[in-house]
Amino acid sequence: MKEGIQTKNRIYEFDIVIFAIGFDAMTGALLGMNITGKNGRNLKEIWSEGPKSYLGLSMSGFPNMFTITGPGSPSVLSNMMTAIEQHVEWIRDCINYMEQGGYSEIEAELPAEEYWTNHVEEIAGNTLRYTCNSWYVGANIPGKKRIFMPYAGGIPPYREYCDEVAKNSYDGFKIL
Repeated sequence: MKEGIQTKNRIYEFDIVIFAIGFDAMTGALLGMNITGKNGRNLKEIWSEGPKSYLGLSMSGFPNMFTITGPGSPSVLSNMMTAIEQHVEWIRDCINYMEQGGYSEIEAELPAEEYWTNHVEEIAGNTLRYTCNSWYVGANIPGKKRIFMPYAGGIPPYREYCDEVAKNSYDGFKIL
């Protein structure tokens, strides 16, 4: 109706109604920023065949760049506030480690990124979610490669893996 939106009991008057019925989950915001890393490498080009990350926290070729609840992390499969808190605390501890060691640069090593990306896909392949036409696999974005983006292995194993990486002097990261 031209006055707004009518529900069963009421008419809500609006000047403008926006229907936000689709979004580019997990990658859209990052790709929309036109992020360029080392040697002019553009994240959009690198992720054209699907996102790749180490722990959903970092990408090879993008030093000192961390993502919070990014592709490859449990993110949307968990309580988001708890997932954000875990990532922020992990990044904080990593930065403290770097400061104490006199380091100024960190980035995911390519083999670690490849291992983690394959691990995320392997676990997702054992779920029904991988077969669904949903935003979890990017099905709502024309032309987007369908790949299950969140880590479906569970929160406790993910946290344990992140803690082990930190405990082992940030294994899988190149630190300079």
